Amino acid sequence: MKNTLVFKNRKVYFDFEILEKIEAGIMLTGTEIKSVRNGKVNINGSFGVFIDNELYIKGIDIAIYDEGSYNNHDPKRDRKLLLHKKQLNKLKIKLDEKGLTIVPTKLYANERGIIKLEIGVAKGRKKGDKREYIRERDSKREMKDFL
Repeated sequence: MKNTLVFKNRKVYFDFEILEKIEAGIMLTGTEIKSVRNGKVNINGSFGVFIDNELYIKGIDIAIYDEGSYNNHDPKRDRKLLLHKKQLNKLKIKLDEKGLTIVPTKLYANERGIIKLEIGVAKGRKKGDKREYIRERDSKREMKDFL
């Protein structure tokens, strides 16, 4: 199961400038893991928030598992991230700076089949910055096609 499950949040690279990336574990229930392995997950529009010195991700949509019974999960619930205390303290200090936020960039299964979430400390882009990003991307694409 080596990296067969990879869900990327491509829009985050357009809307934000990623300053630092961190790999985190994510607390999931049994039916959530089965839905993720079936590919029924959407990480667009989600973000990280600290609640009682613990980091939670809000807005990840994991669809209800079809064969689940009354034990099925809530698709939009907040999910706890599993990080070391030093990492949490470091992130909390960075979030105190103005304009920084935590956004998920990728959800994947590692070599052992464990579901991991790659999060990024990001700074929002303004409209003009987005236009510049589009120009750079298009020029790189044209240069690649030309060569």
